[in-house]
Amino acid sequence: MRQEPVMSTSTTFIGLDAHKETIVAAILYPRRKDHEVVELANTEQSLRRFVRSLRRKISGQLRACYEAGPLGFGLMRQLEKLGIETCVIAPSKIPSMPGDRVKTDRRDAKKLADLFRAGLLTEVHPPSEEDEAVRDLCRARQQAKENETAAKHRLNKFLTRRSKIYGGKSRWTLAFWEWLDELTFEHEADRFTFEHYIAVLKHFAEQIKALDAKIEALSKTAPYERPVAKLRCFRGIDTTSAMVMVTELHGFERFESAPQLMAFVGLTPSEYSSAGKRQQGPITKTGNAHVRRVLVEVAWNYRHAPRVGKKLDERRANQSPRTIETADKAMRRLYARWRKMDERRMPSQKIVVATARELIGFIWAALNEPPNANEASPPKKASSPKKVYKLATKAA
Repeated sequence: MRQEPVMSTSTTFIGLDAHKETIVAAILYPRRKDHEVVELANTEQSLRRFVRSLRRKISGQLRACYEAGPLGFGLMRQLEKLGIETCVIAPSKIPSMPGDRVKTDRRDAKKLADLFRAGLLTEVHPPSEEDEAVRDLCRARQQAKENETAAKHRLNKFLTRRSKIYGGKSRWTLAFWEWLDELTFEHEADRFTFEHYIAVLKHFAEQIKALDAKIEALSKTAPYERPVAKLRCFRGIDTTSAMVMVTELHGFERFESAPQLMAFVGLTPSEYSSAGKRQQGPITKTGNAHVRRVLVEVAWNYRHAPRVGKKLDERRANQSPRTIETADKAMRRLYARWRKMDERRMPSQKIVVATARELIGFIWAALNEPPNANEASPPKKASSPKKVYKLATKAA
């Protein structure tokens, strides 16, 4: 996100309160304080007419803005094709007055126009159309996974109600599926319900498999191949989680520092400090929740002693020695930190969040390596499991 600068008086500013079917536009002409408010339908034809009417009145620059929300970036792209520079604004960063209790579309549009001209709004970094498409593909995969989990729960609850209790150690193994195949039901309705739950579960499993194959294919194309390959050098990160990070953040280089990236994904502690007293609270949970979820899932892997297994070693093939060195350093440090916090009897939920916060710092460092990092550092063989473990226990 970036702060909007104060613009010259030759620019016309337009605040848009946009909805699915309608748009309310508040227009601030140069050197004028009063607004012209226009209501129009949210269609391509209406937008064209609106822009044509503005061009007849003024010849200067046109800048528009609207709040980020369900409309996404489609409206921004439509307006930019019509020649209007458009910004999508972060709603949580819009200044507000505590005593302002009246909210209407017209007032919201006027407020956006005023703040936009004053340079008090923060723009959301827009993804490219390709990045947005691949991002939605990754989100569809997560939604399918959630649907599969819900389907498993429904099947389990149904079997419990029918006193069909699995005696094995783990569910959803080959042995569990064999047990399911052998189940019999007294009533035909129960049998039909059971087969329905199984069919739904298999449907979602097939969908996830198809989505994984597509994501895997896209990860080997530009511009995803390089960052995904680097991310896969880290313990616990494979293609799917790497693609989520790359498509959701759409550019690690736009973050000037690791703490800035930590704050963006909402992993930094909130703070309520005053009168010389510093009081920190839970994490802010602002920014991108999808990246935060993936980071926390990955961070659980760092509770185990450092080792480079066969799969991780294969993922690191032909990668920059500096990237591998950064990933090994992360593995050693995060395990040592986990042990120290665990010895202090901190809750595992706090430990994993703290680990995720540090992990994104290592990821930022690896993704912001110079292009010639491979030449800058002499080739090194990846640390052996014994060496990594020895260094980690020494650091602890």
